[in-house]
Amino acid sequence: MLNMDHLLRLMERNKGILHTAQALQDGVDKAALYQFIKLNQLERVAHGVYASPDAWVDSMFVLHLRSRQAIFSHESALLLHDLTDREPTHPSITVKTGYNPYRLAAEGIKVYTVQKSLHEIGKTTALTQFGHAVPVYDIDRTICDLVRSRGRLEFQVFQGALKAYVKRNDKNLNQLMKYASLFSIEGIVREYMEVLM
Repeated sequence: MLNMDHLLRLMERNKGILHTAQALQDGVDKAALYQFIKLNQLERVAHGVYASPDAWVDSMFVLHLRSRQAIFSHESALLLHDLTDREPTHPSITVKTGYNPYRLAAEGIKVYTVQKSLHEIGKTTALTQFGHAVPVYDIDRTICDLVRSRGRLEFQVFQGALKAYVKRNDKNLNQLMKYASLFSIEGIVREYMEVLM
């Protein structure tokens, strides 16, 4: 069956994870989709997301599939960019203002909101520890987010991230200041950079 072969390829590409919305968007018949799930004894790991019994469930990738507009930010972005060695206890994402984060926040996910016009600024992709590409803010935008939210972060995490950032060869101070200007924190960011560099 064409549907079954296509579903197998989707699962292989996603390392054992099947996103039903993606399959349906690709034209897979609903009945064939649920037959495939049953035949292969896939486990439901989130609404519309199934995993094969032998797959390592990548919680960051599953969160990305569940909430397509979410961009990994703050502590999660630090981890994805190797700006910290501390794995956050809860993932951090940023969504557009107006998005209802109640369901995600109830699961312990840190949800930050930002104006729609600023949501995509600095968006890039990074690989999770399981090799899945997920949306994340670049290192310069991440530093701006940390400065903006410094009252909600552990001081050691904040300070360690700034120190790690200034040591990076791929940092872009011009980009950092451009972002800082967009978020109206240019003076604060400049002070931190002057102290650390």
